[in-house]
Amino acid sequence: MSTAAPTATRTGGPWSPDEFTGRLRAVPAERYHDRHPFNVRMHEGTLEPGELRRWIINRFHYQRHIPVKDALILAKFDDSSLRRSWLRRIQDHDGLVEGEGGIERWLRLGEAAGIDRARLRSGTEVLPGVRLAVDGYVNFCRLGSPLEAVAASLTELAAPGIMRTRIEAFELHYRWIGADGLSYFRDRIGQGGRDSEEALGLVIAWATTRREQEAAVAALRFKCDVLWSLLDAIDHGPAGERP
Repeated sequence: MSTAAPTATRTGGPWSPDEFTGRLRAVPAERYHDRHPFNVRMHEGTLEPGELRRWIINRFHYQRHIPVKDALILAKFDDSSLRRSWLRRIQDHDGLVEGEGGIERWLRLGEAAGIDRARLRSGTEVLPGVRLAVDGYVNFCRLGSPLEAVAASLTELAAPGIMRTRIEAFELHYRWIGADGLSYFRDRIGQGGRDSEEALGLVIAWATTRREQEAAVAALRFKCDVLWSLLDAIDHGPAGERP
């Protein structure tokens, strides 16, 4: 899948809100990383423990940058009510106090899988391809328009579904990971649904020309490519796992 930055080249009359919404929803339906071979194997229960740990370690590099990209998006808003609303996303991951939030829950997932916090936080095992994918997404949010940055977040339209599938797969196939380690996935079902509907409303309201609509769709495709590329790197990473 291409990781080229999105561009909008065609012009024409704007799509209707229903057609635009349908085109946005079609992107993750067709291109979301639940279709990636690595995720397919994860959900089928055929990953080895070392492969699953490699995913947890490398995916954490993405998780810890979510509040960073959301801070960059928030800084683009000139409306205080919108900034307050978007701030919730940062709080969801960083927590309101130490020991809370999505990053903390991912650390607990790592511990449940036998990866201590120091090892996760060090980042020394993050693969180059993962770093490039995450840097590409963060820089896209830094340099892109508010519309493009928010549209890229709409991969969350598919998040509740993949989280439910993942919980079922872990409970069935990876019972060596304790139930407490799955709290991140459980919380993201509700958060992803809420956040995606909020972002979808903003994108529909902001994109009033065909060029803007196409830019939003292209941004969402780019984000799907980022997630796909991240899994490509993990899938083709080193076969071994250090003790």
